[in-house]
Amino acid sequence: MGFIDLYTINGSYSYMNKHLLYLYLFVFAGCTTVKKESLNVFFAGEIVNPTSNYVVLFKNNVVVDSAKLDAKNRFAFELNSVSEGLHHFDHSPELQYIFLEKGDSIMTRLNTMDFDESLVFSGIGSEINNFLLELFLVQEKEEELMYKEVYRLEPQEFHTIIDSLRLLRLAELDVLDKEEILSANSKEIAEASINYTYYNYKELYPFEHGKHAGGKSIHINLPSNFYKYRQNLNYNNSNLSYLRPYYDFMKSHFKNLSYRSCVHNCGGKGNAVMNKLHFNRHKLHLIDSLVKESELKDNLFRNVAIDYLLMAYDTELNNRSFIEDFHELSHNNKHTKEINNLYAGIQNLQPNKKIPNIIVYDGNTDEISLQEIAKDKKTVFYFWSGVNKSHFRKINKRAKYLSLKKPEYTFIGINLDTDETLWKEMVQSAGLDQEKQYKAIDSDKLRQELIINAPIKCIIVEDAVIVDAFSTMYNASL
Repeated sequence: MGFIDLYTINGSYSYMNKHLLYLYLFVFAGCTTVKKESLNVFFAGEIVNPTSNYVVLFKNNVVVDSAKLDAKNRFAFELNSVSEGLHHFDHSPELQYIFLEKGDSIMTRLNTMDFDESLVFSGIGSEINNFLLELFLVQEKEEELMYKEVYRLEPQEFHTIIDSLRLLRLAELDVLDKEEILSANSKEIAEASINYTYYNYKELYPFEHGKHAGGKSIHINLPSNFYKYRQNLNYNNSNLSYLRPYYDFMKSHFKNLSYRSCVHNCGGKGNAVMNKLHFNRHKLHLIDSLVKESELKDNLFRNVAIDYLLMAYDTELNNRSFIEDFHELSHNNKHTKEINNLYAGIQNLQPNKKIPNIIVYDGNTDEISLQEIAKDKKTVFYFWSGVNKSHFRKINKRAKYLSLKKPEYTFIGINLDTDETLWKEMVQSAGLDQEKQYKAIDSDKLRQELIINAPIKCIIVEDAVIVDAFSTMYNASL
């Protein structure tokens, strides 16, 4: 049996079995025959092993309401009015989509130990939410397979598989629609979740296939109808602005369009693409020309800015040139303050500048500055959190290895967010040198000023002067 046959059967089997479970829950609850006669919305549930005291409901990243868990870890939202459409609920640190319409009365139960897999909805309005959840879980598994196997395939075979999977998911949605008669808005969200997920695979394909081909050029011959869907793209659908598959597609799409445009119009042989400043400015202008919907446009501009500022590691002059373009094109962007703070932080971490004079605790809970710690020696600052025990072990093991390999450097660990007592216990039980371990006093300030954007990040300094503030413990430029 070929790949597509096997995977299609497995995907359908998973969906159909869970669909039977949902059907049982609906019948048991006696809710599916009730019409949506109320204008109110009720959303409630139970959380097993809660990780927070609250559940927060959002619409387009704006808080709608919050509900505190009771003594039995239950919560409830009763909304007299609701902006119909896609929402998400947050039980820190996890979140998940929920589609709400007037008259919905939805119950849910989940276990934070297995958040998405344990989540199930019942009641009026649950059908579309269970479908979206199952779609998310199936596509999560598909994505792993894409990177392992499917992107390796030649263009025509890849094209056939992606189109077949997309049509299969649309057929499953059609079955649900005939059974439950979905509203136009909920069906639009479901169709978009399906279509843009598979369109995104196609936008990524040339790049990912090139990686598997040993760096071979992405200028491969694609089937003539490979990007046929582009003829009907809607860059300005406000209902989809915060739908993850739509947003992810747009990020990949503009990367692809910018790459093609730069190669053909801006210098040939990919030279313009290699210039990170030119490429990302090109991407800003392309977004500006095609996207008018303000929420999506703001978010895409933010994505380009963060990607460039954090990943390009460019010069001060180029960073300044980029931020000027960002401000010129992105008027009244709601993310401007965040981008300005990031830009300022990066400018303060350029080589030959003093490391920010942030105060931390030493093992005796005395205050000391990073500049004082790094005075008169070569120092590597690395960072860890007590929340992730696996990372704690790995990063300190790596620090020990590097300290033996590069004895002229002092490796200093900074804990970001662990309770003081637990921090000291972890340092002691792991056999770490307590004189080389410190704890953040203001974790948010430290993360912001040192741009802690990756768990393996390190900062290399000499006599408190920055050598490289954007290295990692696995690629340290020592």
